[in-house]
Amino acid sequence: MKVLLDTHIILWAISDDIRLSNKAREIILDKTNDIFYSTISVWEIMIKHMIKPDQIYISAEELVSYCSDMGYQNIPILNRHIKPLETLVFNPDKQIEHNDPFDRLLIAQAKSEEKYLITSDTKIPYYHEKYVISV
Repeated sequence: MKVLLDTHIILWAISDDIRLSNKAREIILDKTNDIFYSTISVWEIMIKHMIKPDQIYISAEELVSYCSDMGYQNIPILNRHIKPLETLVFNPDKQIEHNDPFDRLLIAQAKSEEKYLITSDTKIPYYHEKYVISV
């Protein structure tokens, strides 16, 4: 399986955080899976680290280094990753909103690349996209 990690999943995996679910851990550690991280996540970490360095403890450069050390492959942002944004429909069962542009870009990229986005974000499954695995 080809897997794209959501930003928080990357952070939890590289720090062996207890919030990383057993299901996510199994997927990441399964040697038959290809694990990817996106330049979108690097961009997100850079912005959040600059704004809240006390909460986002690693820089974008460190994130890339850790991902490389873990054997994760990078997916750059390409023009073809943007088109699927038009097809994303957020259908909440409850009165909630989801306006996170990084999440939307990661979903669109996963869809374009036909890779499964691994996330524990409770709002992302409301997009009802086949390439999202909630862990």
